[in-house]
Amino acid sequence: MENEAIIAELHGVEAITTIFVLLIGVISYYGIRSESFEDKYVFEVDKILIDKEYYRLISSSFLHSGWWHLGFNMYALYAFGQSVGAVLGLGNFFALYFGSEILGSLFSLYVHRNHGDYRAVGASGAISGVIFSYVIMAPSAKIGLVFLPFEFPAWLFGFLFVLVSIYGVKKQRGNIGHDAHLGGAIAGMLLTIAIYPTLLVQNWDTFLLLFIPFVIFLVLLVRRPEMMLIDGYFKYRRNRFKQQYQEKKPMSEAEELDYLLEKVQKYGIQKLSRKEKRRLDELSGRL
Repeated sequence: MENEAIIAELHGVEAITTIFVLLIGVISYYGIRSESFEDKYVFEVDKILIDKEYYRLISSSFLHSGWWHLGFNMYALYAFGQSVGAVLGLGNFFALYFGSEILGSLFSLYVHRNHGDYRAVGASGAISGVIFSYVIMAPSAKIGLVFLPFEFPAWLFGFLFVLVSIYGVKKQRGNIGHDAHLGGAIAGMLLTIAIYPTLLVQNWDTFLLLFIPFVIFLVLLVRRPEMMLIDGYFKYRRNRFKQQYQEKKPMSEAEELDYLLEKVQKYGIQKLSRKEKRRLDELSGRL
């Protein structure tokens, strides 16, 4: 009877994974074909923070930007989902999948909190969580990529994934949600450890290898956001130097207002000094 229950569970995981792939495929098809449909469910910062449309944290994971994006994500979900689901069981797999998606989206929302028009689609946060669940369960297993002729140990794949994602968040190159990837991946690893705490003892070295770079990045992101956001730290420093130089060479009030507004747009109002905030209030009321 026990063997029959295990076989039934495996069949259930395979069926759910297949249904997930088909469901996401159908909804993504409508999103690709209909811009208005996508606009209603896409991850968009202002719609979430200002209009309180929190459902977008999840609904965006059922949309994709194109067929390649959809195909790659569904391949990864099908390849890793069955293995992870077989170990965790259906209930825990659902918790892992949607927990990784929500936490990945929240991390992305924090990173882009000052970029109101930032938009994203894709199940990458959830799928990254599934992959990192696999990594922490079997760090010595081999992971291959469809476009490479060789395989990586899972722990090395995870480490490179974290580094590439951090670099991607900092540089913001290409139409890839590196922040959702990174947040979802770390969430998936932590949720798996919460389900099976013994994994932290068994694979503590892999956990530290993947978690420490993320923690360092997160501390920098919180304490020095100008170092991590879109335009980069050194450009920010050049702008500061430019500001100091221009303070010695007076600008017109219109030029000064434009400069302060541009700085708020790029780095957020929290990066203005008290003097700059007072000056912005004065100029806004006068011009």
